[in-house]
Amino acid sequence: MKNILEIENLTKFYNKSFKALENINLNIKEGEIFALLGPNGAGKSTLINSICGIVNFNTGTIKINDMDIIKNYRSTRKITGIVPQELNLETFETVWNNVNYTRGLFGKKPDHKYIEKLLRQLSLWDKKDNKIKELSGGMKRRVLIAKALSHQPKLLFLDEPTASVDVELRKDMWDVVKKLNKDGVTIILTTHYIEEAEELSDRVAVINEGKIILIDEKDKLIKKLGEKTIKIELIQPIDKINGNLSKYNFTLEQSNSVLSHTYNLSSNITDITELLNDVKKDGYKIKDVSMEQSSLEQIFVKLIKENNNELVRN
Repeated sequence: MKNILEIENLTKFYNKSFKALENINLNIKEGEIFALLGPNGAGKSTLINSICGIVNFNTGTIKINDMDIIKNYRSTRKITGIVPQELNLETFETVWNNVNYTRGLFGKKPDHKYIEKLLRQLSLWDKKDNKIKELSGGMKRRVLIAKALSHQPKLLFLDEPTASVDVELRKDMWDVVKKLNKDGVTIILTTHYIEEAEELSDRVAVINEGKIILIDEKDKLIKKLGEKTIKIELIQPIDKINGNLSKYNFTLEQSNSVLSHTYNLSSNITDITELLNDVKKDGYKIKDVSMEQSSLEQIFVKLIKENNNELVRN
Protein backbone atom coordinates (compact mmCIF):
# COMPACT_ATOMS: atom_id res chain seq x y z
CA MET A 1 0.00 0.00 0.00
CA LYS A 2 1.20 3.53 -0.79
CA ASN A 3 1.70 6.16 1.86
CA ILE A 4 -1.14 8.66 2.16
CA LEU A 5 0.78 10.72 4.74
CA GLU A 6 4.53 11.38 4.90
CA ILE A 7 6.17 13.51 7.59
CA GLU A 8 9.89 14.33 7.61
CA ASN A 9 11.88 16.07 10.36
CA LEU A 10 8.88 18.02 11.65
CA THR A 11 9.60 20.51 14.45
CA LYS A 12 7.28 22.97 16.16
CA PHE A 13 8.43 25.65 18.61
CA TYR A 14 6.37 27.83 20.91
CA ASN A 15 7.88 31.15 22.08
CA LYS A 16 11.05 30.27 20.12
CA SER A 17 12.19 27.90 22.86
CA PHE A 18 9.64 25.28 23.91
CA LYS A 19 9.70 22.33 21.51
CA ALA A 20 6.17 21.01 21.18
CA LEU A 21 7.33 18.67 18.39
CA GLU A 22 10.91 17.58 17.74
CA ASN A 23 12.15 15.82 14.61
CA ILE A 24 8.97 13.86 13.91
CA ASN A 25 9.22 11.28 11.12
CA LEU A 26 6.11 9.28 10.29
CA ASN A 27 4.51 7.49 7.34
CA ILE A 28 0.88 6.38 7.27
CA LYS A 29 -0.34 3.86 4.72
CA GLU A 30 -3.60 4.11 2.80
CA GLY A 31 -6.43 2.22 4.45
CA GLU A 32 -4.95 1.75 7.92
CA ILE A 33 -6.15 2.83 11.35
CA PHE A 34 -3.23 4.41 13.16
CA ALA A 35 -3.30 5.22 16.88
CA LEU A 36 -1.20 7.97 18.44
CA LEU A 37 -0.76 7.47 22.18
CA GLY A 38 0.77 9.79 24.71
CA PRO A 39 0.15 11.58 28.03
CA ASN A 40 -1.35 15.07 28.27
CA GLY A 41 0.98 17.64 26.71
CA ALA A 42 2.93 15.02 24.75
CA GLY A 43 2.26 16.74 21.40
CA LYS A 44 -0.58 14.64 19.96
CA SER A 45 -2.98 17.49 19.17
CA THR A 46 -0.16 19.77 18.00
CA LEU A 47 0.93 17.10 15.51
CA ILE A 48 -2.59 16.62 14.14
CA ASN A 49 -3.21 20.37 13.95
CA SER A 50 0.09 20.83 12.09
CA ILE A 51 -0.88 18.20 9.52
CA CYS A 52 -4.31 19.76 9.04
CA GLY A 53 -2.96 23.30 8.60
CA ILE A 54 -4.46 24.64 11.82
CA VAL A 55 -1.04 25.22 13.42
CA ASN A 56 2.06 26.47 11.59
CA PHE A 57 5.18 24.37 12.11
CA ASN A 58 8.77 25.63 12.03
CA THR A 59 10.80 23.07 10.09
CA GLY A 60 10.24 19.86 8.15
CA THR A 61 7.81 18.73 5.45
CA ILE A 62 4.37 17.15 5.44
CA LYS A 63 2.91 15.49 2.36
CA ILE A 64 -0.61 14.15 1.89
CA ASN A 65 -1.14 11.96 -1.16
CA ASP A 66 2.31 13.05 -2.43
CA MET A 67 1.34 16.74 -2.18
CA ASP A 68 3.09 19.23 0.09
CA ILE A 69 0.51 20.67 2.49
CA ILE A 70 1.92 24.19 2.19
CA LYS A 71 2.47 24.36 -1.58
CA ASN A 72 -0.78 22.49 -2.29
CA TYR A 73 -2.85 23.49 0.73
CA ARG A 74 -6.16 23.69 -1.17
CA SER A 75 -5.80 20.20 -2.65
CA THR A 76 -4.59 18.56 0.57
CA ARG A 77 -7.31 20.10 2.73
CA LYS A 78 -9.98 18.86 0.33
CA ILE A 79 -8.98 15.27 1.07
CA THR A 80 -8.45 15.75 4.82
CA GLY A 81 -11.03 15.77 7.61
CA ILE A 82 -10.59 16.40 11.32
CA VAL A 83 -12.82 15.72 14.32
CA PRO A 84 -11.48 18.00 17.09
CA GLN A 85 -11.71 17.36 20.82
CA GLU A 86 -13.90 20.41 21.38
CA LEU A 87 -17.61 20.30 20.57
CA ASN A 88 -17.48 23.28 18.22
CA LEU A 89 -20.91 23.43 16.56
CA GLU A 90 -23.58 25.96 15.58
CA THR A 91 -25.92 25.14 18.47
CA PHE A 92 -29.02 26.87 17.05
CA GLU A 93 -28.71 25.26 13.59
CA THR A 94 -30.07 21.86 12.64
CA VAL A 95 -27.92 18.80 12.09
CA TRP A 96 -28.79 18.88 8.39
CA ASN A 97 -27.73 22.51 7.96
CA ASN A 98 -24.54 22.06 9.97
CA VAL A 99 -23.30 19.18 7.84
CA ASN A 100 -24.33 20.65 4.46
CA TYR A 101 -22.77 24.01 5.32
CA THR A 102 -19.43 22.37 6.08
CA ARG A 103 -19.50 20.54 2.74
CA GLY A 104 -19.94 23.89 0.99
CA LEU A 105 -16.93 25.36 2.82
CA PHE A 106 -14.72 22.87 0.99
CA GLY A 107 -16.08 23.97 -2.39
CA LYS A 108 -18.15 20.83 -2.87
CA LYS A 109 -21.44 20.99 -4.72
CA PRO A 110 -24.57 20.01 -2.75
CA ASP A 111 -25.12 16.26 -2.65
CA HIS A 112 -28.16 15.50 -0.54
CA LYS A 113 -28.04 11.78 -1.31
CA TYR A 114 -24.51 11.52 0.06
CA ILE A 115 -25.34 13.56 3.18
CA GLU A 116 -28.41 11.40 3.79
CA LYS A 117 -26.29 8.24 3.48
CA LEU A 118 -23.71 9.73 5.85
CA LEU A 119 -26.29 10.68 8.48
CA ARG A 120 -27.90 7.26 8.27
CA GLN A 121 -24.51 5.60 8.66
CA LEU A 122 -23.88 7.64 11.81
CA SER A 123 -27.41 7.00 13.18
CA LEU A 124 -28.24 10.70 12.83
CA TRP A 125 -30.93 10.60 10.17
CA ASP A 126 -33.83 10.74 12.62
CA LYS A 127 -32.12 13.77 14.24
CA LYS A 128 -31.51 15.68 11.00
CA ASP A 129 -34.08 18.39 11.82
CA ASN A 130 -33.04 18.73 15.46
CA LYS A 131 -31.04 21.74 16.57
CA ILE A 132 -27.59 20.90 17.91
CA LYS A 133 -28.49 22.21 21.38
CA GLU A 134 -31.16 19.49 21.63
CA LEU A 135 -28.68 16.63 21.18
CA SER A 136 -26.80 14.55 23.74
CA GLY A 137 -23.00 14.73 23.99
CA GLY A 138 -22.60 11.46 22.09
CA MET A 139 -24.86 12.67 19.27
CA LYS A 140 -22.98 15.97 19.04
CA ARG A 141 -19.75 14.04 18.58
CA ARG A 142 -21.37 12.06 15.76
CA VAL A 143 -22.31 15.38 14.12
CA LEU A 144 -18.65 16.41 14.32
CA ILE A 145 -17.73 13.22 12.48
CA ALA A 146 -20.43 13.88 9.89
CA LYS A 147 -19.09 17.41 9.34
CA ALA A 148 -15.54 16.06 8.97
CA LEU A 149 -16.76 13.54 6.38
CA SER A 150 -19.13 15.90 4.56
CA HIS A 151 -16.59 16.66 1.80
CA GLN A 152 -15.63 12.97 1.39
CA PRO A 153 -12.00 13.07 2.63
CA LYS A 154 -9.57 10.21 2.14
CA LEU A 155 -7.76 10.91 5.41
CA LEU A 156 -9.64 11.42 8.69
CA PHE A 157 -8.16 12.60 12.00
CA LEU A 158 -9.99 11.79 15.22
CA ASP A 159 -8.62 13.76 18.16
CA GLU A 160 -9.88 11.99 21.30
CA PRO A 161 -13.05 10.82 19.48
CA THR A 162 -14.73 9.31 22.54
CA ALA A 163 -13.77 11.91 25.14
CA SER A 164 -16.64 12.54 27.60
CA VAL A 165 -18.64 9.68 26.08
CA ASP A 166 -19.95 6.84 28.26
CA VAL A 167 -18.77 3.25 27.78
CA GLU A 168 -21.78 2.12 25.76
CA LEU A 169 -21.58 5.05 23.34
CA ARG A 170 -17.82 4.58 23.09
CA LYS A 171 -18.32 1.08 21.72
CA ASP A 172 -20.91 2.41 19.26
CA MET A 173 -18.33 4.94 18.09
CA TRP A 174 -15.80 2.14 17.62
CA ASP A 175 -18.26 0.45 15.26
CA VAL A 176 -18.62 3.73 13.34
CA VAL A 177 -14.83 4.03 12.98
CA LYS A 178 -14.55 0.44 11.74
CA LYS A 179 -17.28 1.01 9.14
CA LEU A 180 -15.63 4.19 7.90
CA ASN A 181 -12.33 2.39 7.55
CA LYS A 182 -14.02 -0.47 5.72
CA ASP A 183 -15.37 2.12 3.26
CA GLY A 184 -11.79 3.15 2.44
CA VAL A 185 -11.12 6.05 4.83
CA THR A 186 -7.63 6.12 6.37
CA ILE A 187 -7.97 7.02 10.05
CA ILE A 188 -5.50 8.50 12.51
CA LEU A 189 -6.74 8.78 16.08
CA THR A 190 -5.35 10.11 19.30
CA THR A 191 -6.72 8.62 22.47
CA HIS A 192 -6.27 8.34 26.22
CA TYR A 193 -8.19 5.07 26.19
CA ILE A 194 -5.66 2.33 25.66
CA GLU A 195 -8.40 -0.21 24.99
CA GLU A 196 -9.53 2.03 22.12
CA ALA A 197 -6.15 1.74 20.41
CA GLU A 198 -6.06 -1.96 21.17
CA GLU A 199 -9.53 -2.47 19.68
CA LEU A 200 -9.19 -0.32 16.56
CA SER A 201 -5.63 0.24 15.39
CA ASP A 202 -3.36 -1.60 12.99
CA ARG A 203 -0.27 0.29 14.15
CA VAL A 204 0.57 2.34 17.22
CA ALA A 205 2.94 5.23 17.84
CA VAL A 206 3.88 6.46 21.30
CA ILE A 207 4.72 10.16 21.61
CA ASN A 208 6.24 11.81 24.67
CA GLU A 209 7.79 15.25 25.22
CA GLY A 210 7.21 16.05 21.53
CA LYS A 211 9.13 13.01 20.27
CA ILE A 212 7.86 9.74 18.82
CA ILE A 213 9.61 7.11 20.91
CA LEU A 214 8.19 4.02 19.23
CA ILE A 215 6.17 2.95 16.17
CA ASP A 216 5.09 -0.63 15.57
CA GLU A 217 2.24 -2.89 14.57
CA LYS A 218 -0.06 -3.33 17.55
CA ASP A 219 0.27 -7.12 17.74
CA LYS A 220 4.05 -7.02 17.28
CA LEU A 221 4.35 -4.35 19.97
CA ILE A 222 2.45 -6.45 22.48
CA LYS A 223 4.52 -9.50 21.60
CA LYS A 224 7.84 -7.65 21.64
CA LEU A 225 7.40 -5.61 24.80
CA GLY A 226 4.69 -7.55 26.58
CA GLU A 227 5.01 -10.07 29.35
CA LYS A 228 3.11 -13.17 30.34
CA THR A 229 2.60 -14.42 33.86
CA ILE A 230 1.74 -18.01 34.65
CA LYS A 231 0.10 -18.61 38.02
CA ILE A 232 0.01 -22.13 39.42
CA GLU A 233 -2.30 -22.68 42.37
CA LEU A 234 -1.21 -25.59 44.55
CA ILE A 235 -3.45 -27.83 46.63
CA GLN A 236 -1.10 -27.42 49.61
CA PRO A 237 0.94 -24.29 50.47
CA ILE A 238 4.74 -24.59 50.53
CA ASP A 239 7.46 -23.00 52.66
CA LYS A 240 10.00 -22.26 49.91
CA ILE A 241 10.82 -22.89 46.26
CA ASN A 242 13.58 -25.36 45.51
CA GLY A 243 14.43 -28.35 43.30
CA ASN A 244 13.63 -28.08 39.59
CA LEU A 245 11.55 -24.92 40.13
CA SER A 246 14.50 -22.83 41.33
CA LYS A 247 15.55 -22.19 37.70
CA TYR A 248 12.27 -20.41 36.85
CA ASN A 249 12.51 -17.44 39.19
CA PHE A 250 9.12 -18.15 40.77
CA THR A 251 7.60 -16.00 43.49
CA LEU A 252 5.17 -17.21 46.13
CA GLU A 253 1.81 -15.47 46.48
CA GLN A 254 -1.47 -15.82 48.40
CA SER A 255 -0.30 -17.49 51.60
CA ASN A 256 2.37 -19.47 49.75
CA SER A 257 -0.21 -21.47 47.78
CA VAL A 258 0.33 -19.81 44.35
CA LEU A 259 3.51 -20.01 42.28
CA SER A 260 3.91 -16.99 39.96
CA HIS A 261 6.36 -16.77 37.06
CA THR A 262 6.63 -13.78 34.67
CA TYR A 263 8.55 -13.92 31.40
CA ASN A 264 8.99 -11.70 28.35
CA LEU A 265 7.14 -12.75 25.21
CA SER A 266 10.02 -11.74 22.94
CA SER A 267 12.50 -14.03 24.69
CA ASN A 268 10.27 -17.08 24.24
CA ILE A 269 12.53 -19.16 26.49
CA THR A 270 9.89 -20.54 28.84
CA ASP A 271 8.53 -23.93 27.83
CA ILE A 272 5.22 -24.14 29.69
CA THR A 273 4.91 -27.92 29.27
CA GLU A 274 8.39 -28.44 30.71
CA LEU A 275 7.61 -26.02 33.54
CA LEU A 276 4.46 -27.90 34.56
CA ASN A 277 6.30 -31.21 34.36
CA ASP A 278 8.97 -29.82 36.69
CA VAL A 279 6.25 -28.78 39.16
CA LYS A 280 4.96 -32.34 39.21
CA LYS A 281 8.47 -33.82 39.42
CA ASP A 282 9.05 -31.81 42.58
CA GLY A 283 5.98 -33.46 44.08
CA TYR A 284 3.61 -30.49 44.05
CA LYS A 285 -0.07 -31.14 43.32
CA ILE A 286 -1.66 -28.56 41.03
CA LYS A 287 -5.14 -27.21 41.76
CA ASP A 288 -5.39 -24.66 38.93
CA VAL A 289 -3.29 -22.90 36.25
CA SER A 290 -3.96 -19.46 34.78
CA MET A 291 -2.19 -17.14 32.34
CA GLU A 292 -2.11 -13.32 32.26
CA GLN A 293 -0.73 -11.24 29.40
CA SER A 294 0.30 -7.58 29.61
CA SER A 295 -2.06 -5.16 27.91
CA LEU A 296 -1.18 -2.29 25.60
CA GLU A 297 -1.81 0.02 28.57
CA GLN A 298 0.88 -1.66 30.66
CA ILE A 299 3.31 -1.47 27.74
CA PHE A 300 2.47 2.20 27.21
CA VAL A 301 3.06 3.09 30.86
CA LYS A 302 6.35 1.16 30.82
CA LEU A 303 7.57 2.97 27.68
CA ILE A 304 6.67 6.42 29.02
CA LYS A 305 8.38 5.67 32.34
CA GLU A 306 11.55 4.46 30.60
CA ASN A 307 11.56 7.49 28.29
CA ASN A 308 11.11 9.93 31.18
CA ASN A 309 13.92 8.26 33.11
CA GLU A 310 16.18 8.62 30.07
CA LEU A 311 15.27 12.31 29.74
CA VAL A 312 16.18 12.86 33.40
CA ARG A 313 19.56 11.13 32.93
CA ASN A 314 20.34 13.29 29.89
